[in-house]
Amino acid sequence: MSEYLLLPLAALPFPQIDPVIVQIGPLAIHWYGVGYIVGILFAWWYAKRLITNTRLWPQGILPMKPEDLDDFIVWAAVGVVVGGRTGYILFYDLPRYLANPLDIFAVWQGGMSFHGGMLGTTLAMVLFARSRGIHAWSLLDVVAAGVPVGLGLVRVANFINDELWGRVTDVPWAVEFPNGGPFPRHPSQLYEALLEGLVLFLVLRLLTHSRLKLGTPRFVGGAFICGYGLSRIFVEFFREPDAQLGYLFGTGWLTMGMVLSTPMVLAGIWAMATARPVTQQQRADPQSA
Repeated sequence: MSEYLLLPLAALPFPQIDPVIVQIGPLAIHWYGVGYIVGILFAWWYAKRLITNTRLWPQGILPMKPEDLDDFIVWAAVGVVVGGRTGYILFYDLPRYLANPLDIFAVWQGGMSFHGGMLGTTLAMVLFARSRGIHAWSLLDVVAAGVPVGLGLVRVANFINDELWGRVTDVPWAVEFPNGGPFPRHPSQLYEALLEGLVLFLVLRLLTHSRLKLGTPRFVGGAFICGYGLSRIFVEFFREPDAQLGYLFGTGWLTMGMVLSTPMVLAGIWAMATARPVTQQQRADPQSA
């Protein structure tokens, strides 16, 4: 704590934005929830745009029907919510939920893990793709291309909620968060919104619209997985670790977010390095890919 006293007291004021957009009786609509909903709907809409653009696919052969994505959105929503909640409980705060099992269902109090949501959605993709006879990797590619928008929106909602703030700093753009003590801190939520949201979306947009990368299953999806992992690891150096976990193994720098994101980077690199264009036989028989 003593090192904090050496920092200047000046910081940007925290914008007092109500986390609740509107409340009618017991029903409250939060920016956090809207971020998830808009993100899912955008990824659905954007994926449909990609699979109906024949110029993006070799010989103009589309890997699935728009109706497939209409049906998958329900699977994706369940995977995101169930996986995200389960991941947070297991990775970040298991003792609390073992002591208070009913809190597991109090999702309005926050507590979602991207890594858990990613695993849940991936499982939903595999099961859905097998049930429809489509390429699971192609489904990952078109869905992943639009996911960064939702990530960015949710990170902005984290900022509005005054949560997941950054470490104490003296940078000119530091913010004094009401729940972060009387210290200027990195607005790490906005760093994540910029990298995981805007920058990653633009990178994937460049890939999907150049050199028929969508015709090389898992390349775009691998770029998303690797790009998110790298962005998250970088921002973790500025983000305050979860209070119940702190820094792992007494390192003073290693966080759970870094540990969970490292396999994503490796998996993403593997996916891109081993991706190959789909053959005519694989187009005819998706399960052989």
